[in-house]
Amino acid sequence: MTFNELIELCQPLDVYGEHPVDIGDLTQDSREVSEGSVFIAVRGTQVDGHMFIENAISRGASIIICEDAYYTEKADVCVLEVEDTRTLVGPLAQAFQGYPGKKLTLIGVTGTNGKTTVTSLIYQALKKLGARPSLLGTVGKRIEDELLDSLLTTSDPIELARDMRRMVAAKSSHLVMEVSSHALDQQRVAGLNFEIAGFTNLSHDHLDYHESLDEYAAAKKKLFDSLAPDATAVVNGDDPNAELMLKDCKAKKIRFSFSEKLDASCLFLASSSEGITIEINGVRFSSPLVGKFNAYNVALAFLICRELDYKEQQIAKALSQATGAEGRLERVQAQTDAKQPLVLVDYAHTPDALENVLSTLKNLKKKDQKLHVVFGCGGDRDKTKRPKMAAIAERFADQVTVTSDNPRSENPDAIIDDIMDGFADQKLARRVTDRKQAILKTIAEASDDTIILIAGKGHETYQEIGDKRYDFDDREIARQALTQKIGTQNSGEVA
Repeated sequence: MTFNELIELCQPLDVYGEHPVDIGDLTQDSREVSEGSVFIAVRGTQVDGHMFIENAISRGASIIICEDAYYTEKADVCVLEVEDTRTLVGPLAQAFQGYPGKKLTLIGVTGTNGKTTVTSLIYQALKKLGARPSLLGTVGKRIEDELLDSLLTTSDPIELARDMRRMVAAKSSHLVMEVSSHALDQQRVAGLNFEIAGFTNLSHDHLDYHESLDEYAAAKKKLFDSLAPDATAVVNGDDPNAELMLKDCKAKKIRFSFSEKLDASCLFLASSSEGITIEINGVRFSSPLVGKFNAYNVALAFLICRELDYKEQQIAKALSQATGAEGRLERVQAQTDAKQPLVLVDYAHTPDALENVLSTLKNLKKKDQKLHVVFGCGGDRDKTKRPKMAAIAERFADQVTVTSDNPRSENPDAIIDDIMDGFADQKLARRVTDRKQAILKTIAEASDDTIILIAGKGHETYQEIGDKRYDFDDREIARQALTQKIGTQNSGEVA
């Protein structure tokens, strides 16, 4: 990157100070600044990067890109004053890393529920189809087969560009990524040209960040507004917001539906605890995923792969072997052949997702089986969904245990109080604030034919309490509880 190239990209309103000869790495975190770095000051939702310009200069930044030169008046450094750093950081990050986005086929999936499952299905299918995909999302980053932790559903633009450069170096052919509403609103994917964008659905979520459901939908819509005419948009036509996503979209449009014939014809044929059978455009196949809501996820993955020019029969075969994402109706078992309750861990943390999972399990359970759900709600997040999730749990489950999720800075018992307000009869639900104890107690007391859903955290391996993350995995706790239960039963039989 030369100084003239930087000027061409930034189109600054004004330039101050001496032009540096050498230009270092780009960063928006002053703690990462080293000698010669380019520091871009971005105004965030909680922190304004302009407040850290002085620190960046003291660490050796050679260029400051900012919206207000007031913060650099006395500094002996080159300053580029621009209109909007947030919009600029994505394209700049791609340029500094050699435009890796242009060397990958980019596939973005957005929506409230199903993003992780759909992107995981596409990633798994592409591998079976002979491609070399990488994956970015909630569960983690997969650069080829290497799994790395991910703190955000969609990374910040600089981290994203660095990851993409690593993917190119690893000879990846495709990047399949979840695109969150936060990322779209905060311009984290600016500068990327998606070849295909998929829409799952839109329901009540993130209203702690977006002021209304309309604003939330508008943020999702930005992905489709950004598509080029030679790109493709694939949307769930059964969702009421599908046409909103496509309004102003210049790309090729594909709508699919399980209730009417649209651009793609889909049929839901069978469902059991072993999986589902569906038909898309006359191609019939089965998937190990459970529930009708997963039929939409599989269909979206199928149609996106088809737009990548793979043959439908080959895609169907690949998806019939794809298991989807960790922590999505993931079965947990003790390592024994002994009879034990059916324990499922799922990430469902919105009213719509919880209803999808619980209604599926209610329809699958036998006449005399009990369905017991253990769930909570996250702290410092949308409070209005708490009583709604209680009402859903009460409607579909036979037994309910309300516990903590990730309380963060809130009092866990206060969160549970909010949830309990949603029950028509609070006596039907018990509260156990400690999540570990809630899981242990539920499994210990369950009969062997009980179905237990532990909802809200899914794949997460931590619990956020205060400002710290503690090791915590619902699956490990559940497996421990099942092992203890079977051991107790066996010792009782011996006695």
